[in-house]
Amino acid sequence: MDNNKLVAWDAIEALSKRLHTEGKRIVFTNGCFDILHAGHVLYLQSAKALGDILIVGLNSDESVSRLKGKSRPIVNQEERGIVLSGLESIDYLCVFSQDTPLQLIEQLKPDVLVKGGDWQTSQIVGADFVMSYGGEVHSLEFVKGISSSKIIERILQRGAHD
Repeated sequence: MDNNKLVAWDAIEALSKRLHTEGKRIVFTNGCFDILHAGHVLYLQSAKALGDILIVGLNSDESVSRLKGKSRPIVNQEERGIVLSGLESIDYLCVFSQDTPLQLIEQLKPDVLVKGGDWQTSQIVGADFVMSYGGEVHSLEFVKGISSSKIIERILQRGAHD
């Protein structure tokens, strides 16, 4: 993936330190973003509005498969990264291969940690860590009825009728 928004795993801590030194408020969220849809775009715009810099942790293909099943991802991580990089709301992307973004969160030390509205603060990975140094944790409302899984389901249903 050739894009200037992608930050290598081993460079993310240095980026965070530089941004904090510049007085930037860092917002972090993560996800698979397998099939990008309107709900994702609105969610990412809302996340960005909580700070100066939005950094997105993107689950690797292997991580998505472990979390969502062997038929996923539909779109590989390089293509997902390219699509996400095209969004104005995202400043940086970092691919991670773990099942959770905890190590990435610990390296970044974001000022704000954000997840979708289907997560309670107590369930958000890294919430305790972020709150331990005075950071904020937000659960943003999802657009109801829109998800990658539902889109895939609709495609499969329509394909069965063609």
